[in-house]
Amino acid sequence: MDEPVPVVRNLQDLYPRDALKSHTARFENLKTRFSELYGRSPLFVARSPGRVNLIGEHIDYSLYEVLPMAIAADVLIAVSPVPRESQEEVRVHVANLNPQKFKSGEFSVPKDGNVEIDASTLQWTNYFKAGFSGAVDLLRKQNPRFSSCGMEVLVDGTVPAGGGLSSSAAFVCASALATLRAYGSDKIPKKELVELAIVSERSVGVNSGGMDQAASVFSIRGDAVSISFSPELYAEALPFPKTGPPITFMIAQSFVAAEKHIAAPEQYNLRVVECTLAAEVLAAKLGLKLKNDSGPLGSSLRGFQNAYYESEKADQRSNAEEQIRTMLSLADKLLDNCEGYTREEIASTLSMSVKDLEQRFMTKFPIRAERFHLGPRARHVFTEALRVQAFKKLLLNPPADADTILLPKLGDILNESHTSSRDVYVHSCPEIDEMCEIARKAGSYGGRVTGAGWGGCSVHLVPKDRVEAIKAAWEENYYRKRDPDITREKLAEAVVVSEPGHGSMM
Repeated sequence: MDEPVPVVRNLQDLYPRDALKSHTARFENLKTRFSELYGRSPLFVARSPGRVNLIGEHIDYSLYEVLPMAIAADVLIAVSPVPRESQEEVRVHVANLNPQKFKSGEFSVPKDGNVEIDASTLQWTNYFKAGFSGAVDLLRKQNPRFSSCGMEVLVDGTVPAGGGLSSSAAFVCASALATLRAYGSDKIPKKELVELAIVSERSVGVNSGGMDQAASVFSIRGDAVSISFSPELYAEALPFPKTGPPITFMIAQSFVAAEKHIAAPEQYNLRVVECTLAAEVLAAKLGLKLKNDSGPLGSSLRGFQNAYYESEKADQRSNAEEQIRTMLSLADKLLDNCEGYTREEIASTLSMSVKDLEQRFMTKFPIRAERFHLGPRARHVFTEALRVQAFKKLLLNPPADADTILLPKLGDILNESHTSSRDVYVHSCPEIDEMCEIARKAGSYGGRVTGAGWGGCSVHLVPKDRVEAIKAAWEENYYRKRDPDITREKLAEAVVVSEPGHGSMM
């Protein structure tokens, strides 16, 4: 985990063989366009990939373990540092290979490196600013005499925005990595990059939990990555067992855009607040005091579990799975208001005023809600945490007859996860539900919504010999029904047969 971000000079070390030709052309185009734009060659290219979460949805910000993997789609940032020539402000120029969609921008950088980010605006360059600012904060702590320089930047990304594959985290991670390298950091520890990127993305108005950034940086080609957040951030590679047919994942776009920064007040950020309040209310009802932790709002459901098992109320001999089952039982018992809780009810339980409640939990990020569904949100988190444990156990200790037993069991876990996402956490959408049903009828072992939800992508575990049949079923029963004139190019982009990819590199 403390190893540095790798530096590669050969694209064969980065991309799978069947994709090498297209990525080589992409890198050459990036370098050529950079030279045309800025009149010089880039000094280096920073890269961070998107990710697909296999299991463990919306539980990272409650500090429970998740199992994602990186994908080949990524963000590339070509950079040339510009030395400071005076004591005045320097400029950072940020351009995109798709200037019609992503307008070029620039911002000034004072000597101390402080850059303002207006999270209320929807400028794509805010994500670069977020990574830049996080990197500068770290550099300033490491060197009190830090002085900023200018940068010329050109961005190319293949992770679809709003597609549930963490384009924003890939962009912020790549931006932070680019800034650290431009300012002279040769060896950048992966853990350091992840921790600063988690905080950085929150500056653009999204309560990120940390899974997206950790998957983008820590992943190793061919493996999933197990990421835990308590008592501290930890990641380890999780190899897939050999099966015949091989374990194969398909990622399918719904083409329903999930714009987190727009819908966050009623969707993503609201779920973060509901989970945090669930932890606080459970603790209050049991007379426990939560310690401050790394959750987005300073407390979490995992923090509640820790507090409970540090108290005299708990059986200290319980293993991890037993502890989570106890949490589920407590949540079902103590958070039983099926209509949801009002601000007044929550404030009364926490012995504070409504004004103080809003100040403590609802001002860091904007939310819109009259009632807070604490019970269902906690139920999803605890049952999903159990599903992660079950999925991981099957991968680490596959049954003897893995081909006929392992894959269907893993598929069942994915299906159970989707049911919870749809009915309990309520972050799926009818289009994703339909895609999962079509895939199951065509031969998928199981599938579910992945990413933030409310659109975006679904992930499916499939027999390798059913890949083409499932693609055809989606084309006939979903894509062409929604858009009879859909092009072959868009259909090719819609479905990815995934191989776990490499994490961040330079």
